[in-house]
Amino acid sequence: MAAHGQQEHPQHEQPGDTGGAPPIRPGRPYTREVHHEPEPDVATHRGIAGLSAALTREHAYRDGHLTRPAFVSLAILTFITFVGNFTQLQLSAALPTLVDDFGISVTLGQWMTSIFQLTMGVMVPLTAYLTRRFSTRQIVITSMVVFTVGSVLAWLSPTFSLALFGRFLEAAGTGVMWPVLQITVFSIFPLDRRGMAMGVVGMAMAVAPAIGPTLGGLQTDMNGWRSIFLTLTVIGCIAIVLAACGLHNFGASDKTAHADFFSVGLSIIGFGALMFGFTNIQSYPIVAPVVWLPMVIGIAGIIWFVLRQIHNEKRFKAGNAKRPALLDLSVLRNAHFSVGTLIAALSFFAFSSLVVLIPLYIQNCRGYTATISGLVMLPGAIAQAIAQFFGGRALDRFGARPVAMVGTILLCLGTVMMSMIGIQTWIWYISICQFIRQIGMGFVMMPITTWSLNCLKPAEVSAGSAVTNTVRQIAGAIGSPVMILTMYSIAAGQMSSVRTEIAADVIGIEWALRISAIINFIMILLVVFGVKGEDAGSARDAVRRALGHEKDRPAPRTAMAVSGK
Repeated sequence: MAAHGQQEHPQHEQPGDTGGAPPIRPGRPYTREVHHEPEPDVATHRGIAGLSAALTREHAYRDGHLTRPAFVSLAILTFITFVGNFTQLQLSAALPTLVDDFGISVTLGQWMTSIFQLTMGVMVPLTAYLTRRFSTRQIVITSMVVFTVGSVLAWLSPTFSLALFGRFLEAAGTGVMWPVLQITVFSIFPLDRRGMAMGVVGMAMAVAPAIGPTLGGLQTDMNGWRSIFLTLTVIGCIAIVLAACGLHNFGASDKTAHADFFSVGLSIIGFGALMFGFTNIQSYPIVAPVVWLPMVIGIAGIIWFVLRQIHNEKRFKAGNAKRPALLDLSVLRNAHFSVGTLIAALSFFAFSSLVVLIPLYIQNCRGYTATISGLVMLPGAIAQAIAQFFGGRALDRFGARPVAMVGTILLCLGTVMMSMIGIQTWIWYISICQFIRQIGMGFVMMPITTWSLNCLKPAEVSAGSAVTNTVRQIAGAIGSPVMILTMYSIAAGQMSSVRTEIAADVIGIEWALRISAIINFIMILLVVFGVKGEDAGSARDAVRRALGHEKDRPAPRTAMAVSGK
């Protein structure tokens, strides 16, 4: 893991100190050909036989650039993580059709999206154990095999329960990929390049919502929703081949590592039972045992899970236990990291619900096709991809606070505008609002996540990545059923006022969007009052402190030198 304080930035190396890279002759411009010249230690990682050799920091990043093996491996990891994001959102436009085909309620049908986020949230804490116990190649190839099997089951499923199990396997297969990619980026890139790197990776991740719902809607209208899972089966097979033939290992594995699977069971019971209780509110009164009993069990399971993690981590650090906690919650003692994690969780909570609500509005309330539903969401998703990239670059230059301020304000503005929709609203007005919202998301998610992890000690980054990804995935999983139940509860009240079902549903969606806007406003306040201090400044300032430079060094030439310009 890269240390914040390591003097690893090439612009500060003394003449002649190339960090193991081949010397560049005076007068000869630096080129990628020089960077990729065969070197004994890099050449050992070439070929199928060399894929199992772990790429160290020196093998992966030289003279401000990725080496060829690291670039190829990072590209494969990014593609496979993209597949997970693509899969998570591709079904959103097809959900109304799937609900009709199986003859189930929307609340039950939304489990096809919620179980994906919930499973990913449960899988993320296992990342720390999996990355210690198994090699990168073992994790990725096994994950893609599980993903592909799940896609086949969902494709051929005769019942909703089997399709749901297929979605569970898809999520289990991709759940660890984003944390693995995130840890890899943080272990390869120096501190002052992480914002840029995460911005590039985040842009690739944001392309998934750009094409996922659109292609999903188009496939549903042309060949039915099952064709989506056929496509995912083919993509899974391609990912397996790419990982087997081109992916290198990063870091060493420890065959003696163990995981606390009892804690895994607690998390599954806790969050699963809580969501099950929420789901049943639409069909049963809140006093019914099928509603309140699962919720009580879920809350008890979550509390037990949290207390167990705190206890196990204390015992491990005191030397009384051989294995660490499944989820090291001690990183939440860092106030900046906690604020960043809370902002990310609220973003996922508010955003995930719209992925389900908007297609319902477009298709069920307005009568448009799944293809139109996907096309309406397309411009916003493209905007988020671009904003992710520039958000990462802006983080390196300006720091987290100004970037997150712009993002949260745009997110809140777009949600307020969207909450004004009605039964006769121009359909592309939704697209404009979503465009504004997703630009805001692009300026919030990746910069805030990168900043919060940068606030941790290098040894805590892996644990911090697991915590923040777990929290936001679970928040997203809970967000959909909560907002859908809110929408239907309000719609039921409107039905008693002698309104048509469609008009009542539109009013319910409007109020769900207003609640989402309130959550976005809370995020603005968190950025104003929580994202502050030196760690919210530019990454160049953080590098100066890490290298022991004076805090407010005024010379502009020095600032340019530190930034590498």
